[in-house]
Amino acid sequence: MKNRLRLPSLSPLGTSWSAKGRIAVLASAVVALLVLTGIVAVVAGDGEDRRAPQAAAPRRTGSPSATETLPEPSSGSGSVLKPPQIAEPVAYAKAAAQMLWSYDTRNTNRDQQLAAMRAWITTETTYADWASVSGQVPDPVLWSRMADQEQHATASVTEGHYPSAFKQALADDPSAITEAYIYVVTVNGKQQIAWKKGGGGAEERAVTLAVQCRPNNDCTLAAIAPNVTQ
Repeated sequence: MKNRLRLPSLSPLGTSWSAKGRIAVLASAVVALLVLTGIVAVVAGDGEDRRAPQAAAPRRTGSPSATETLPEPSSGSGSVLKPPQIAEPVAYAKAAAQMLWSYDTRNTNRDQQLAAMRAWITTETTYADWASVSGQVPDPVLWSRMADQEQHATASVTEGHYPSAFKQALADDPSAITEAYIYVVTVNGKQQIAWKKGGGGAEERAVTLAVQCRPNNDCTLAAIAPNVTQ
């Protein structure tokens, strides 16, 4: 276990969303809901690794700007999963979570990781919180150290659902969703991590995503959202 370098768990940066992140949930009813539920910023599985890895990802002291420039496409996308053509929010969120929890430093460099993740993001910049997604990727130095250890991870998804508070907000105001069609979905699963010389381990994961699914269009990822329980 001494050589393990862990990719940061996927959780929103900071304790609240940026302005664009709040817009991404859309409709005042849903935004109010997230405020009332405390905007929980730590998802299940985001605790410190109790197995004392050799190096952990540095914690950010503040959230990057939500207007951070999207990366230009790089040569190849390495092992990053490509966005599926899915028009149902929960199914798409489950696929997105699997992508976010999977990586392979043996054949994917950091630029490729970011560029491939970009392909999942909505092209509607008003609602795209790229910073909440790109912020999950380690800095270049840590990625390099992970690559030295040949660290890689695969993921399995156990379930995805609309949080009860989100469903209640939609029931209270069904038309609230129709401006940008942003859905809040919580996904649970497991991440299997491995590195050279037979090192490895598994961890439970949970993440809440904001997914945009306009009628007659495939879904896209808007943001990693504040966690909404239940």
